[in-house]
Amino acid sequence: MASLAQLKLAMILPNLLLGLIFAAFLTAIMFILQIGLIWAFVLAGIFILIQYFIGPAIVRASTRLRYLKDGENPWLESTVKELAQKSNMQTPRLAVVPNSTPNAFVFGRTSGDATLAVHEGLLQQLSQDEIRGVIGHELGHIKHKDFLIMTALSSLPLLAYLIFRVAFQAAWVSGRTSRKKDEGAGLAAALFVVSVLSYIVYIIALLCVMRLSRLREHYADAFSAYVTSTPRHLESALTKITYGLSLAPHPERDGARTLYIGDPALAKLEVQGIASRKEEYDLDKDGVLDEKELELAMEKEAKSRWLTVNRWFHTHPATFQRILLLREIENEMSTGKYSSDRMYVHI
Repeated sequence: MASLAQLKLAMILPNLLLGLIFAAFLTAIMFILQIGLIWAFVLAGIFILIQYFIGPAIVRASTRLRYLKDGENPWLESTVKELAQKSNMQTPRLAVVPNSTPNAFVFGRTSGDATLAVHEGLLQQLSQDEIRGVIGHELGHIKHKDFLIMTALSSLPLLAYLIFRVAFQAAWVSGRTSRKKDEGAGLAAALFVVSVLSYIVYIIALLCVMRLSRLREHYADAFSAYVTSTPRHLESALTKITYGLSLAPHPERDGARTLYIGDPALAKLEVQGIASRKEEYDLDKDGVLDEKELELAMEKEAKSRWLTVNRWFHTHPATFQRILLLREIENEMSTGKYSSDRMYVHI
């Protein structure tokens, strides 16, 4: 059982934990390399600020999105406006991405300048009710300020990885080119220790960020169920999105991947095992996996131990886990007891 207060706590604690880890990490590096500690924190702060300010520009450039003009898509514009008003929030800017895969995401520097972007594939492959469920999910991310917090948090493992790469290369060069053998060996050893320490911090930070990212998806799903009052439409949308993303030749590797409603890499992984055992899951033996058969297959695939461990490094929970949560909400809605104060109780 969860609440919005617990989501806020879940957002705050990883920030504090990662902040402490990085403070200790930078202190250790400066001690090993005998460099002024203040400069380490200044440079780290500058790196995070740069990512925060240029992040939206990178997303726009990498996805090649196009902002909609007023009246260009009346149904989409009115639906987003309606659900935003129901959510007591400002209507985000709308954009379309020229991509045939079914997906959507939000990004921006503040909640006030947030952009909700949908792929052309989403508009073409999903029904209006399913698209409505996806819009509710994305508005949930804006409501919870997920994209702001995740942008800041994701810069920490990236910074640790960059330090690892630089220190490792510097250790290798120092060990080979130094004329003073003893001094060069000492510097190379120090840089090697820094590279190992950096990689350990990178893994720890990445696991923390990935866990929080999966949690925020569940909260956004629950928000969509409440604001649309029809969780079943998001259930079918997630199934279609997962299957549609799995058909792409190569998972997207652009700057918006972690922001998507569906992770292309995880979708391909989930459906790959299902496709290899198609005969087992094709219950009516018609040669095609329908929505129900695909959902049942996902349930069985989710029990794989390897997939469970591998999922620690994914930004999204398994599709069937998300569907199970939505079904629990749907069952409670049918009793007439579901209300805003119980929006997140099933997480």
